[in-house]
Amino acid sequence: MQVPLLDLKAQYAGIRHEVRAVVDQVLESQRFILGPHVEALEREMARFCGASHAVGVASGTDALLLSLKAVGVGPDSAVVTVPYTFFATAAAP
Repeated sequence: MQVPLLDLKAQYAGIRHEVRAVVDQVLESQRFILGPHVEALEREMARFCGASHAVGVASGTDALLLSLKAVGVGPDSAVVTVPYTFFATAAAP
């Protein structure tokens, strides 16, 4: 028996109608950047994480860059990371 590592089709099947409804709302509004759905996600993420704020960004690279800047990492800073990672981890600073 082959067990899939990650079965996104099964996960999506259970939430398909909810996801499609929201995707349709975004497509109809044409508010792809910022907008009420992004604001709602940021509020929900902040609440979930127990933080006062959360910021949605375009990519994991943007998230790394903003996080490093927020804690004061700059061009002369040393950052230690794992050896097996995506190149953006090292490119962000």
